[in-house]
Amino acid sequence: MSTLLQLCIQFFKTGLFAVGGGLATLPFLYEISDRFGWFSHADIADMIAISESTPGAIGINMSTYAGYTTAGVIGGILASLSLSAPCVIVILIIARILDKFRNNPMVENAFYGLRAASVAMISAAGLNVVKTSLVHPDVLAETGSFAGFFDPKAIILAVILVIAMRKLKWNPIAFLVISAVIGIVFRF
Repeated sequence: MSTLLQLCIQFFKTGLFAVGGGLATLPFLYEISDRFGWFSHADIADMIAISESTPGAIGINMSTYAGYTTAGVIGGILASLSLSAPCVIVILIIARILDKFRNNPMVENAFYGLRAASVAMISAAGLNVVKTSLVHPDVLAETGSFAGFFDPKAIILAVILVIAMRKLKWNPIAFLVISAVIGIVFRF
C-alpha cells in the first residue's frame, strides 16, 4: 500500500476516533509512530510545541506537520483533509437526525461516556509528553540507576513555568516564547 494512501487511512481513523480535541489525537500519533516509523516520539513533542504556538486547531496543525514530515506538501494536505473528513461526515449525519434524538437517554449517556473517554485519552497523551520531555525510562532500563532517569533542567523549567503561569496570568504565547528562548540558550 502506498505511503500516501496509508497516511490518509491512519489520519481518517484518527479523526474518526479522537474525541475531545487536538490533544486526543496524541495516542493515535504515538501508535502511528510505533507502527510506521514515519516520525519519532521526540518529533511528536516538536509537533505539540509547533501546533500549540501556531494559529488554528491543534489536531489539524499536528496532522499537517506529521503528513508533511512523512510525504511532503501533498502528505500534509492529505493528512489534514483525512483528519477533518470524519468530523464533517459525522456532523452532517447528526444535523439530519439530531432533532429526533435530542432528548433520548441513550444519546445523552453515549455523550457522557465519550467525555470520560476524552479525559482518559488526553491524560494518556499528557503522560506520554511527560515521558518524552521530563524523564528517560530507557536510561533506567539500560543502567538500572535513577541518575539519568530524570531530566533536571527540563523538570526545573516545567516547575518554574507552571508557577509563573499561575502567578503572572500572562498570555500562554509569552510562555511559549520564553520556553523556546530558554531551550535555545541552554540547549535543552
